[in-house]
Amino acid sequence: MGQVQREVSKLLQKHGTNNPWEIVNQKGILLFFDELGDIWGYYNRFVRVPMIHINNELTEFNSRFTCAHELGHHLLHPNVNTPFLKKNTLFCVSKIEREANHFAIHLLTGGDKPYPDETKQQFLLRNGIPVDMHCFY
Repeated sequence: MGQVQREVSKLLQKHGTNNPWEIVNQKGILLFFDELGDIWGYYNRFVRVPMIHINNELTEFNSRFTCAHELGHHLLHPNVNTPFLKKNTLFCVSKIEREANHFAIHLLTGGDKPYPDETKQQFLLRNGIPVDMHCFY
C-alpha cells in the first residue's frame, strides 16, 4: 500500500466518511468559492491556516472532486505552494498533481468496488470521478 492509500485509509477511519466536504469541515480547513477563471481550485496556507479555494462556476460534480483533490494537497503536500512553483521555478509539479488526483480518486471511491456488470467508466462516474481523471484509477 502506497502513501496515498495509507493517507486515505487513515482519513476514512478517523472521520468515518469519504465525503470531502464533511472531512474539510471536521478538519477546520477554510473553504472558499471564488472566481478562478480556468482554474478548478487550489490549496494554500496563510499564517498556518489551511484554505481550499474552489472555482464558483464548477458543477457540484466537479466541485466535489476538486475539494477531494485539494484535500489531498493539504495532507500530502502541506507546505507546497504549487501556483508559486509553476510561476517562479523550474520545478515540475506534475508529480504533485498526479498524487493529489490519486488521492481524490481513492477518497471518493472509499474502498468501493465496481459491480460485476459495471464498466470502469460507470464505476468511476458513480463515485464522482470526472472522465478526465479516469486515467489515474
